[in-house]
Amino acid sequence: MTYDLKTAHAPRMTGLALEAAALALENPATGHLIGQKLLKDLGILDLRVTALHEAPSVAPDLPRPASLTAQAAPPPDLDALARLAPKTTGFAFESAADFVAAYREGRSDPVKVAERFLEAAQRLDGGERPLRVFIERNADRLLAAARESRERYRSGAPRGPLDGVPVSIKDELDVEGYHTTVGTRIFRDRAGEDATTVRRLREAGALILGKVNMHEIGIDTSGFNAHHGTPTNPYAPGHYTGGSSSGSGASVAAGFCPISLGADGGGSIRIPAALCGVVGLKATWSRISEHGAFPLCASVGHVGPLGATVRDVALAYALIAGPDPRDPNSLHQPPPHLEGLGRDDLEGVRIGVYRPWFEHATPEIVRAAEGALDIFRARGARVVEVEIPELDRARVAQGITILCEMASCMARYDAEHRRSFSLGVRINLAIGRALTGVDYVQSQKVRARFSRHLARVFEAVDVLVTPTTALTAPRIAEDVLPRGESNLDVTSGLMRFVFPANLTGNPAISVPGGYGASGHPIGIQLMGRPWEEHLLLRMGEVLERAVPRRAPSIHVRLLDGA
Repeated sequence: MTYDLKTAHAPRMTGLALEAAALALENPATGHLIGQKLLKDLGILDLRVTALHEAPSVAPDLPRPASLTAQAAPPPDLDALARLAPKTTGFAFESAADFVAAYREGRSDPVKVAERFLEAAQRLDGGERPLRVFIERNADRLLAAARESRERYRSGAPRGPLDGVPVSIKDELDVEGYHTTVGTRIFRDRAGEDATTVRRLREAGALILGKVNMHEIGIDTSGFNAHHGTPTNPYAPGHYTGGSSSGSGASVAAGFCPISLGADGGGSIRIPAALCGVVGLKATWSRISEHGAFPLCASVGHVGPLGATVRDVALAYALIAGPDPRDPNSLHQPPPHLEGLGRDDLEGVRIGVYRPWFEHATPEIVRAAEGALDIFRARGARVVEVEIPELDRARVAQGITILCEMASCMARYDAEHRRSFSLGVRINLAIGRALTGVDYVQSQKVRARFSRHLARVFEAVDVLVTPTTALTAPRIAEDVLPRGESNLDVTSGLMRFVFPANLTGNPAISVPGGYGASGHPIGIQLMGRPWEEHLLLRMGEVLERAVPRRAPSIHVRLLDGA
């Protein structure tokens, strides 16, 4: 089999060139010709005329409970999980368990934590290189919730396993009383209720810090935002965080919170997790409710947690996963569980590696990924060489799907607000509008076809291991600000390993796997069978225990005030 995954190429554009490209694509007289050239370069025109005999699958075709063996694993004990500190080496982030222990033992309280957060957030958003993590904070709301949490601890009746634990929320999700901007300047609706995932965290006692930044409408992977400022990477100031859940990754890495909620339509949880040196889980499609999430890309989108450690992500996942009557797609799923979490052996686990794909990254990232395989082998896992056909066709199909769905979502705002979006967003939406119904249907045929390819691979292995990204955090060049850039080479490198899980709906996690020569974090991706998040979390914790963590350059300690 020939490895076919291509690196997409196009001239990098900033400033006036970027503006000229956006205007030309939006102009009926020139847009068609330029658009057709772009569609050809991206492989879309070839797919348009490819003979595909599969029936289209307009959402991931997942095995449902009737076809699954009964789940014998017990539901997780979330209170116990919240009290069990993660076992990591090197630099220790403040975990959810650390906050709970400090409150129970009287060493700190939620009000002190909230006050330290407010001071640190204001300080780090000032100065020469502002962090730009938060879009909206509300000190009065936060302090009121913190005081209520403090009183619950004083009375010996905490609300749940996250009582008083600080959590941030991507601005793609509704939080009651806060605006949902989706990273734009055109949406300013104030949410009247929480998204289901936010509500479930709040019911567990979580202290909602506010809304965090994101790549505008989630339509690219760098984290650039012309309206709310571009977050800088706490591990690599002056470099991108990755996107689109940029503020989620940066808020955890900066120490503001051990858990953040993000969303992932094409790697948007896993990419910032990798670049910011934290953990990010995209669960099985429909495992976690989408109610209250802005409907950007329904068939490839996933709400999910980022966290300081695998244990933090596991705790958040266990709280937010499961059926929700307000999201019909979520209703038919096996019960979420965390079987095996904490076990250090991987005896009997089969790890699949598609060698040409695995090695399609910078040398230092490939070395880190090989190191992860060595760790898994030492714990009893067996590495199996596999082949995955038609990766490039899947890349094109995923790109068409997300662009079509986002262009459809934004269509009703186009006439009035087209030029309110930043230049890169305008270019991507113009490409989305240039796509046809034929392109979308062809992509859904590829989804059905590629899902079968991947299912056959998972008959031979339990988990696929790759790097998360093909490069570490790119530099925010001087010519990027304030208008942004179009850099297809970087986008292609950031998405190289993440897109299949969005197209097929398989779960995937990014776990820190080391650091490059520059000290920038490297992520390792584990992808599994539908509904088997527990195995990814178990393996992620094995890796986490063996790979020493380093302190970010920008980091605060909310419990001790450092």
